[in-house]
Amino acid sequence: MAITGNQIRAARALVGMDQQALAEKAAIGINTVRNMEGAGAERIRVRTDTLDAVVDALKRAGVVIVDEGQSDGGPGVRLIKSGQP
Repeated sequence: MAITGNQIRAARALVGMDQQALAEKAAIGINTVRNMEGAGAERIRVRTDTLDAVVDALKRAGVVIVDEGQSDGGPGVRLIKSGQP
């Protein structure tokens, strides 16, 4: 899945999480989070395991990353409904 820096930033904002908290929950360095978000609208280029850790941390916090192919509006983020995995 192609994820942009803006999606990571937006996902954090949805759940009120700062960069340090995301770094801790994903077990990565805060500079990695900053670099990922610094990509802006461009696709993030990091190791697959690093990206998976960030996506998993955000999902545990209640956010899902929406891929461009999953919606008519393009890539984005949304809150997970209560009771969903």
